[in-house]
Amino acid sequence: MTRIFSVVFALLLMAAISFAADGKYSVRTANAVPPKELSEPIAKLLGQESIQFLNAKGETLSEIWLRKEIPAKAGADPKKGVNYRDLDETTLLGAIRFSQPFSDYRKQKIKPGVYTLRLGFQPMNGDHMGTAPFPEFCLLSPAGEDKKPDPMDPKDLYELSAKAPMASHPGVMLLFPNDKPQDKPELASKEMDTWVLNVKADVASGGSKGSLGLGLTLVGHSTAE
Repeated sequence: MTRIFSVVFALLLMAAISFAADGKYSVRTANAVPPKELSEPIAKLLGQESIQFLNAKGETLSEIWLRKEIPAKAGADPKKGVNYRDLDETTLLGAIRFSQPFSDYRKQKIKPGVYTLRLGFQPMNGDHMGTAPFPEFCLLSPAGEDKKPDPMDPKDLYELSAKAPMASHPGVMLLFPNDKPQDKPELASKEMDTWVLNVKADVASGGSKGSLGLGLTLVGHSTAE
């Protein structure tokens, strides 16, 4: 009986520890207009609902606004589902506001403020081997510097995004695959204390509409030095 009690107690303790770990961060949605720091052409493309990322104390660490409808490449069929490669690089995906200093996937320091989120692909030039498990990213650009929602030359985006960390490299947030997006935003815990926001975004191409699963890394860093 004592042994059974000990096993049960150990299982309950493990469950409590697991619950505490799962409660390290949370997300919730809120009705919120896009930040005034964004240019009008960009702000009007964003939804009126934000996704808030909170710590265990309930403090808001960041707040994300998604584009109401993300354009996919011509020929893509959103009804069958699309992935990141069905979008043009530099496509505007949304915006984010950091309430506290943020450390991007490269451990670069990003000051609190508002930034646009654009799709970026890791250059296949041999300099980035082993730096990330996936080659798709959201690139951060200061809201005051990114004024038009139109696609741009990738090199121009890299230069613009480098102003986020005030460095030579763009500010980056790793994108995980999200092949089965749910209707409500979810927070997923990954290895190496990595936390990913899984969310469904609306997409359109040639009059056809569908959804795209986004997996935005809110906490986590590359293990490469």
